[in-house]
Amino acid sequence: MTEQTPDLVHANRRQVLYWRLLARLFDPEEQPALESASMAVVGDLDLPAALLDPSVSVDTVVQRFPELADELRGLLAPPTTTPSTGEAAPSADDARPPAAAGADEVRRAALVSKLLLNVFGTGSGSVTATQLASWQADAGWFEQALGAQPGELRRQGTGLGATLAGLEGDLVRRMRLREVLADPALARQLTPSMSLVEQLLRDKHNLSGLALANAKALIRRFVDEVAEVLRTQVEKASVGAVDRSVPPKRVYRNLDLDRTIWQNLTNWSPDDERLYVDRLYYRQTARRTTPARLIVVVDQSGSMVDSMVNCTILASIFAGLPKVDVHLVAYDTRALDLTPWVHDPFEVLLRTQLGGGTDGTAALALARPKIAEPRNTVLVWISDFYEWNSPAVFQGLEAVHRSGVRLIPVGSVTSSGGQSVNPWFRQRLKDLGAPVISGHIRKLVVELKNFLT
Repeated sequence: MTEQTPDLVHANRRQVLYWRLLARLFDPEEQPALESASMAVVGDLDLPAALLDPSVSVDTVVQRFPELADELRGLLAPPTTTPSTGEAAPSADDARPPAAAGADEVRRAALVSKLLLNVFGTGSGSVTATQLASWQADAGWFEQALGAQPGELRRQGTGLGATLAGLEGDLVRRMRLREVLADPALARQLTPSMSLVEQLLRDKHNLSGLALANAKALIRRFVDEVAEVLRTQVEKASVGAVDRSVPPKRVYRNLDLDRTIWQNLTNWSPDDERLYVDRLYYRQTARRTTPARLIVVVDQSGSMVDSMVNCTILASIFAGLPKVDVHLVAYDTRALDLTPWVHDPFEVLLRTQLGGGTDGTAALALARPKIAEPRNTVLVWISDFYEWNSPAVFQGLEAVHRSGVRLIPVGSVTSSGGQSVNPWFRQRLKDLGAPVISGHIRKLVVELKNFLT
């Protein structure tokens, strides 16, 4: 019998681990031959047997074996490239003997299998609060393996992040949420997420007492977390041009040191070896600002919940900027003016009613009277544009746009991803010169910041 080469041995071991992974993903029942073979592979690598047990969370494995934490972070991240050539930078494995590098690949397969099985092997049936919390933590490790922060991909909601958000939403729907919320100990185990907030908003009218209080606390936590992220994005986004007509503030942080030195070079004293400064120069930092009105219209039908949550929070952030007058309207078949609560997105969300049809003409009737100075007004219209009366809504938006209002139609800004926008509407808005924004909320942040500041 021919003896197997080391490369073939390592390849066979990887195949055992991945075949076992596929078998468990499609059928939770154990396959004895694959289980025993995988256990032998993990044992030869001096890895814990808990890697093969989907009931053991990644957090638990890392707590017991802290040295695995660094291996898991970045495990699935794409290789870095060298700036000069653009080629993949050499890894530590490149300098190792083939046998050692092959063993490392088997080890990597064991760790990858653990992540994939815990995240994608969600099974069926009811879910407890503990199981949801455990899955969210495992998904966080999976995101770290991809080079992201825990929760980052799910918040972005595109590509793989959309898949993770979908899995999380399914787990939330399978959980007996009302019973969990009524138990303070179980409610504390919940980690707020877009999927959970959506379910809470849909069910809030069926909650009361302690369950309602716990639901509100979770929504408040999520709103605060998202607000912190969006506030940072608003601060980092580009802003309007510097207003040269405003004299610079003569404070140290505005001191233009390079210009000061250059303009005073004629005062250099060779004898003293000193530069004598006659005049200090300061940078101009004032931005040209004009009082602006921002009108945000949000479709509150069920398909738009993620965009509604994000844009409601974003509206509250812009409402806190000087010289920005923010108005907020939500609609389904009827329209509701939420402007009195625009500074508190938590209160806004509690007043929304998810679901129902969409009739944008009702929202237009509320929004149009708010337009006092068209050229100093921006109208953000957030919807998938599947309207009951599409021609009438488009005609209304067209009239607003032609009056001089900056129209920003928004089809989807993050979390669930892959959202459909009415192609009839999308093409006509594009022809109008107001293409629909879809994708990450940073796009909308930049658009608004450039217009309003």
